[in-house]
Amino acid sequence: MELWLLNNMSTTAITAVIVGGIVALALTGSVLTHRRHPELADGEHNDMVGVVLGMYGAIYGIILAFVVVTLWTQMQDAETVVQDEASSLAQLTWDSQAFPPAERDRVHAAVGAYAHKVVDVQWPLMRTAKPQYTVAQHQVQELFTALQTYEPRTEGEKAFYREAIDDLNEVVAQRRARMTIARQELPGLLKALVYGGALVFVPLTFLYGIKSRRIQLLFVGSVAALIGFSLLLVVVLDHPFAGNISVGTTAFKVGPLSRFW
Repeated sequence: MELWLLNNMSTTAITAVIVGGIVALALTGSVLTHRRHPELADGEHNDMVGVVLGMYGAIYGIILAFVVVTLWTQMQDAETVVQDEASSLAQLTWDSQAFPPAERDRVHAAVGAYAHKVVDVQWPLMRTAKPQYTVAQHQVQELFTALQTYEPRTEGEKAFYREAIDDLNEVVAQRRARMTIARQELPGLLKALVYGGALVFVPLTFLYGIKSRRIQLLFVGSVAALIGFSLLLVVVLDHPFAGNISVGTTAFKVGPLSRFW
């Protein structure tokens, strides 16, 4: 459901669905609760409800903060991994400039094919959290073959050859890390705590008695909106490669890699 929303709706539309939906349900629930139990407006149980709301809010706030910070860190890690992979690939094109023309052109052709395979084929799969490791595997093998069949002669060629090998090894390592991150999502237990906590916390606000119906709805709506925006962050950040707010492919299209586009 989350992936469908991220891949088929804009962030604005998702905000309207999640935040607007939660606020609308909360206001409707508050109105129905107070119609059925008008005595709640007297605030007779406010002391008890206030203590429960405060305690529950503190615990739920800690859980939400932990989840959001974890997901934000995951998003930053994904951005770093993609930048490192693209940077190593770009550096490989620079190092191969020291090779003879035939070997250099072979390396460049393999780099260009790899970049296109990652962007055009693997990235759409990553948006669905199903990155196939076999995608671009052939292009990686072509890169290794291009380097393995080249025999550097001069000291300069040998130095750049060693750098090119290191660059390629870094590309492979970051590629694996990128696909690992693309498969990750919030564990089921944390999802249950986050979404289940909202289902419990918002209805608790219905029990807090305020004589003014307008102030009561403002109170419930404000709490619901805060919960809604928190859940929106969880949905958007849980999948770093899906949605409008996601890690893009720009790193594979700029600098030395721009020649392949």
